[in-house]
Amino acid sequence: MATAMVEERAPEAHTLTGRARTVAFLTIALGMLLAALDSTVVSTALPTIVGDLGGGDHVSWVVTSYLLAQTVVTAVIGKFGDQFGRKTIFQLSVALFIIGSALCGMAQGMGWLIGSRALQGLGAGGLTVTATALIADIIPLRDRGRYQGALGAVFGITTVLGPLLGGFFTDNLSWRWVFYINVPLALVVIAVAGRTLPNVRATGRQVIDYVGIVFITIGSSCLVLATSWGGTTHPWGSPTIIGLFAGGALALGIFVLVELRAVQPILPMRLFRERVFWTCCALSFVVGFAMMGSITFLPTFLQYVDGVSAMDSGVRMLPMVLGLMLTAITSGNIVSKTGRYKIFPVVGTPVIAIGLLLLSRLDESSPALQEAGSMFVLGLGIGASMQVLTIIVQNTVDYRDLGVATSAVTFFRTLGGAFGAAVFGSLYSNFLSGRLPEAIAATKGAVTPQDASTPSALHKLSDQTIQPVVHAYAESLDHVFAWAAPVALLGLLIALLIPQVTLHGSVKPGAADLGEGFAMPDSASAEDRLATRIARLVYADHGRPLIQIMQDADLGLDEGRTWALLEVHGRARTGHPASLGEVAQAHRVPAIVMQPTFESLLHSGHLAGSLGDLTMTAKGTEVMEKLGAFAKTWIVGHLEGIDDVDEPVIDAAIQRIIGRLLKEIAERGQEPVAVTS
Repeated sequence: MATAMVEERAPEAHTLTGRARTVAFLTIALGMLLAALDSTVVSTALPTIVGDLGGGDHVSWVVTSYLLAQTVVTAVIGKFGDQFGRKTIFQLSVALFIIGSALCGMAQGMGWLIGSRALQGLGAGGLTVTATALIADIIPLRDRGRYQGALGAVFGITTVLGPLLGGFFTDNLSWRWVFYINVPLALVVIAVAGRTLPNVRATGRQVIDYVGIVFITIGSSCLVLATSWGGTTHPWGSPTIIGLFAGGALALGIFVLVELRAVQPILPMRLFRERVFWTCCALSFVVGFAMMGSITFLPTFLQYVDGVSAMDSGVRMLPMVLGLMLTAITSGNIVSKTGRYKIFPVVGTPVIAIGLLLLSRLDESSPALQEAGSMFVLGLGIGASMQVLTIIVQNTVDYRDLGVATSAVTFFRTLGGAFGAAVFGSLYSNFLSGRLPEAIAATKGAVTPQDASTPSALHKLSDQTIQPVVHAYAESLDHVFAWAAPVALLGLLIALLIPQVTLHGSVKPGAADLGEGFAMPDSASAEDRLATRIARLVYADHGRPLIQIMQDADLGLDEGRTWALLEVHGRARTGHPASLGEVAQAHRVPAIVMQPTFESLLHSGHLAGSLGDLTMTAKGTEVMEKLGAFAKTWIVGHLEGIDDVDEPVIDAAIQRIIGRLLKEIAERGQEPVAVTS
């Protein structure tokens, strides 16, 4: 038992300390920031991009291609990181992101830009998933929740920064700099990552569901293409659109059959037997649909109808983002304290619908305060609905499915965003194509099609002259938002079906993490997630549970001697020499303070050697075995939600985790407790 407990499976995470940890984390966070920003940064630049490159009928694909590519790669890249090393995959993903960004900046046509955005999305998906996995490699368990929360905050803040930065570069440099700016920053990420990040990979060969990936990609792409092209590029009843819908349905059907037979499916079909799972996935799709659809086309309204610059349109969208952040953070904190979550999606989805209806009432005469209020209401609804879905799923699926179920919620939200951008774009193109030609004709030549193609050119003309054109844009976008409102009401019906379950006590603190709410990709294995839960459990209340374990273990030693024995035990396990001076220096405590404790352990036979060269004895090792066995029993008794897990599985996982916890206590400067003679 004890041997299994203290021996960790190779390879082990290379936790960092001090400046090295800070630099490594900042490198990971910068990579995450670049990838997350590019999902929203183009929204304020889209009107200008269309005016420069043309292809307005396909404008939504600038966003959709990025999201689709990112969605697909997140399903498989985590296993590539395990097999080939996360550092290698992280650097390759950044390199792919750089190439995609450079090609986007050089684009000479809409097709070129859309293809380059897909390439950029592949890199971004690999970057974000690998970034979250690298945190587990470099951060000790007791600090991991704090760093993951910070990484999640980075992911959430991009919702604010994206439209602002996109507008700033478009107004002051060029829309091309929205993409070019990524290149030098990402090069820095690659260079620093090469020097600071450890290269950790799992043992054994990973089983990757390539066939499932192919068919979910084909099915999703066909359906998104059909909704994007229908009524614009091709009539709804055309063979092309019918063929895309049929092909998409066929591919998804094959995907289901493949997943039923796959050894390690990317989306186990058995999960859909649980009502809570499929309702959360469906609602996640709806929330992503509303969020990305509105973020993509609100800048178009603000620039064409209000005549503001790209930068100002980003500023004017802040009420929506602030409302979103407000309810996302508030709902997460409330759930973490009370465990009650169902009220938030039930209230949030109709608020989304109200926000969309309020947006549909705006026109060229609407005051800025009315626009801000409408966007704020929409943000409140999205934030209230999005934060709790992952937490719900994590508390209802079997332990073995924890990682794949969490990824599924993120997958459906991102896929919903891709569909939202495509459907909003299709509606917009349909409505505008039926109004804009007549509006331009009504100006009797005062406004040309070229003038109407970009907001900056249009608003150089007098307000009276462009009024028919502005009204055409306003009316088209109003219809888009009005048609989107019923989708949110569908979300309400789904939310009503979500059951309320009791949250596990060790999971509730994670409900307030922004990363979960903003669909930050995460490839963590079930064992990694269990490690995080155990860390939250034993390091709660400033580490008091650890002291309690040492007190209750009945080892025949007080906490001070137990801690000192742990120090030597941990160093011995990792092949490091142990001495009084080294231990005292690691904890910045005068050696004379610790000397009586170590002398007592030498005298009692728990340690051998001298104060300058301490070694474990059989008696001391027996105490550590007893502590390990008691710690395992204590954790199992206090960790909720693992009743469905096979005992050998949970036993092996906890043994490994206890070993790492003991190692980190010994090596990472855990403050000594009650050191007495």
